[in-house]
Amino acid sequence: MAAAHSRPPPRPAWGEPRPGPMARLLERARAALGTTDRPRPAGLRDLPLGLRRGPLAESYLAAERDADHRRAAAAAVAAMEGASGSEEWWAADVWGHRALWHFEQAQMTLQATRQARRIGDLRSRAGDPASARRYYAEAIDEARDIGAEHEQGLAALGLGRSMLELGDVTGSRRLAGAAIDLLGRSGAPEGEIGAARTLLGSEIAVGESKEEG
Repeated sequence: MAAAHSRPPPRPAWGEPRPGPMARLLERARAALGTTDRPRPAGLRDLPLGLRRGPLAESYLAAERDADHRRAAAAAVAAMEGASGSEEWWAADVWGHRALWHFEQAQMTLQATRQARRIGDLRSRAGDPASARRYYAEAIDEARDIGAEHEQGLAALGLGRSMLELGDVTGSRRLAGAAIDLLGRSGAPEGEIGAARTLLGSEIAVGESKEEG
């Protein structure tokens, strides 16, 4: 009788996908040219009906109708945090992507970079480090471009943790080292730097054997 193989847990069902690079470039071009008079720009669908109830949803929808991207992003972040705290991953992901889109429309580059990292954190917490990597990588690139070393360090730390969960010990340790440098230079709290140091020393955590002397 063949031995039964354990199956990995199913990945969470995610919400709105990240708009592709071409869609994002088109939206930025439309915004720069002042041609955003359509009812709803491409890349942002109607808010799912199941998320339209409650004070945060009402605040978000009002801001969205007014094209107040700053206020809409703030409401979406608050809704994302609430759903994440309840481990409602699908809802949190929907809100997270909407916040990211609104930050980009408002040209709030640092906040958009931070939000991309938060989506990576969300997906990592939900048990999907593979899909979290793209958001961390995007946050690293954006943070590097704007010189935001603290955000770059936090994204490197998140990506390093995801790499470790996926079994890439070498990549994880390299990112941990980069995170230590970036967080140290940016004057990050000791707890964040300590987390990076812990990751740097966790190369045995994925099942490597340690030879005894």
